[in-house]
Amino acid sequence: LLPRILGMRAHWKNEKVEWRRLIEAGVDDEVIDAAVSAFIMEVIVRHGPLAPRLCDKDPFLMKFAVYLSELFPNAKFVFMIRDGRAAVHSMITRRVTIGGFDLTDIRQCLSKWSLSVAQMYNECYNIGARRCFPMYYEQLVLNPEKWLRELLAFLEVPWSDHVLNHEKYIGREISLSKSERSTDQVMKPVYTSSLDSWVGKFPEDILKDMPKIAPMLDFLGSIFPFTIFSS
Repeated sequence: LLPRILGMRAHWKNEKVEWRRLIEAGVDDEVIDAAVSAFIMEVIVRHGPLAPRLCDKDPFLMKFAVYLSELFPNAKFVFMIRDGRAAVHSMITRRVTIGGFDLTDIRQCLSKWSLSVAQMYNECYNIGARRCFPMYYEQLVLNPEKWLRELLAFLEVPWSDHVLNHEKYIGREISLSKSERSTDQVMKPVYTSSLDSWVGKFPEDILKDMPKIAPMLDFLGSIFPFTIFSS
């Protein structure tokens, strides 16, 4: 829902004729920003019980991180990065529908993953290390306490051992949508079996062309552990 609203706003801004019409009608940046921020706040605040910290788990919000950082100057962002091969394999085998991804075409999915992550990476980089925390999924599941401690420190949230056993609190302190595709995964304890589940599942021609199909795989691997975010 929220990425679609933000996408509509981006579309209006990019369409010169449409944007000029809005401006002439008195619907300028200030009006649009107020409306978008109010909509986002209503959705996040009212979709569950009140909480001291409000959050939203939607990977594609990272595509609009710069704009969101302006709307919500106190907000922080967590950029979860997963090996694109594993991400695409999971997406296809679990039939997770994502706009623009053709689940019958592995090559297209890998290319779309690379383009999407490149955009998210740039957004994260542009808002800086004080507001955006890039985290590798693989590192998190292999060494959860180390990375969760770093994450909570970034968020300025006190450490709690509860985060190491999140599955125990789902249905009690945590509620999840039953129709959301990722819910069945979130309900499980942290596990590592998915790290290499893609191995042996991709055709040889795709593996050979991988640097061209998904260049972000090499890029993200070459800059780990994001030393350029240290400034």
